[in-house]
Amino acid sequence: MSYHNPVYLFLFLPAVLLAYQLTPRKRRWILLLFAGYFFFWTISGKLVLYLIGTTFFTHYIGLWLDLLKTSCKEKGEKEKAVRTQYRKKERLVLALGVCTLLGALACLKYYNFFAQNANLILEYAGQRGIFQVKTLLLPVGISFYTLQAISYMADVYWEKIRPQRHLGKLALFLGFFPQIMEGPISMYGQTGEALWKGEDLRGENLSAGCARILWGLFKKMIIADRLYVLVTAVFEHYQDYNGSIVAFAAIAYTLQLYMEFSGCMDIVIGSGRLFGVTIPENFCRPFASENAAQFWRRWHITLGTWLKTYVFYPLSVSRMVKKWNRFGKKHLGKYFTRLGATALCLFPVWLCNGLWHGASWNYIFYGMYYFVILLAGSALEPARDQMIRAFGINQNALYWKIPRILKTWVIIFVGELFFRANGLKAGMTMFFSIFKDFRLDTLWDGTFLGFGLDKGDYMVIFGGILLVSAAGIIKERNLLNGKGVQDMKTPFRWAVYYGLILAVLIFGAYGIGYQQVDLIYAGF
Repeated sequence: MSYHNPVYLFLFLPAVLLAYQLTPRKRRWILLLFAGYFFFWTISGKLVLYLIGTTFFTHYIGLWLDLLKTSCKEKGEKEKAVRTQYRKKERLVLALGVCTLLGALACLKYYNFFAQNANLILEYAGQRGIFQVKTLLLPVGISFYTLQAISYMADVYWEKIRPQRHLGKLALFLGFFPQIMEGPISMYGQTGEALWKGEDLRGENLSAGCARILWGLFKKMIIADRLYVLVTAVFEHYQDYNGSIVAFAAIAYTLQLYMEFSGCMDIVIGSGRLFGVTIPENFCRPFASENAAQFWRRWHITLGTWLKTYVFYPLSVSRMVKKWNRFGKKHLGKYFTRLGATALCLFPVWLCNGLWHGASWNYIFYGMYYFVILLAGSALEPARDQMIRAFGINQNALYWKIPRILKTWVIIFVGELFFRANGLKAGMTMFFSIFKDFRLDTLWDGTFLGFGLDKGDYMVIFGGILLVSAAGIIKERNLLNGKGVQDMKTPFRWAVYYGLILAVLIFGAYGIGYQQVDLIYAGF
């Protein structure tokens, strides 16, 4: 069962909504928790025990941290020696919690990757490989709920939130069914209390939630699932195609990934809205970005926020960076000191970003690709600012913005080519083929009709992309003055609803000739 599956949309979700409304308010959290574990069980079976174990462990670490903080206050937190002693204990407890969760994730998700590469190194050195590849069962969503659990422990440590003493309340935060498969990655302060309130269903929330779900289905079933056919054909048999086809497939995959992932987030956020829960946004019109840094503030927002909060910021105030700053001020000057500190903080962030997506060298390369680009942007920033001042460039003018947006598109498309490729070697081969064997005639000689899509499919894809783009432009330029579909007059609002329903029913990629396409990020 997944979020775009009819079982979820027409059976599971309505049943949970009905039972939720019939349940006494004080007991609604129990129903949502049961629904979450049942949903998780349908997709991972007995591996739900991993989620339950993570919940118990996270709850215990939170209480332990609180106990240490309370003891410190009782024994005199104003005394430096007492404060230092307990601060050290708290750091050790937090480290225990974080390392245990990351260790479990590493064993399940990355053991085989590291074992295989270690064996290759040993064989290259003339020795026999000693690590055995194992069959490990990986629960769906483990990368998402592990990060949520770590954020909870860190926030308790930093005293951003009070530790949750009610185990069920924390369990609901980690096991809320709309988020369990693909996120977004919430912090406890964002959704924890709202999930617990158990507010009555309201017409406004039901209307907005259903509309958001419909919009997600539109992007997923009409555009993404059709592009999947073309993308799979090219990436699985890239040796058979020239550079122009590869370049087109890289663009198609970028659009497929965006339409599917953002569409899934629409369904997730809409599902939460039905219950009156505001789930954080994960996308904010990323293709309007003028540089790579802005793109990552708009794409997979919650992952970027998590890495910035729990990796980048702690590193930026670490002893290592402070020592570098002292050394740099004496020997290197302000520019290189700042650039070096930026590199020290960005490198772990983008290494984690790449590894988080999967145990493969192309994912690591993907992270390092953006590390280099963002570091280069930081290095060139002073020269760029000087040029803007010297020539009096209006940064809001289209002659400045459009080339920057197009440049960012190229960066995105190249990155997603390596992201989707079947390994780093395949990605390199595909990338260089664009420059070695680029033939424009294949774009109109009928080659594209051999991927399982006909002219009608391409017209539907093109029309769908235009509609999504138009909606994005309206939001980006605030042409409706902040008013969305919900604020339209009734005839126009229902025209939009019926239009989306008919579009999904008529043009959705399902039925004979189509296979149900699994959610991409569910595999991460």
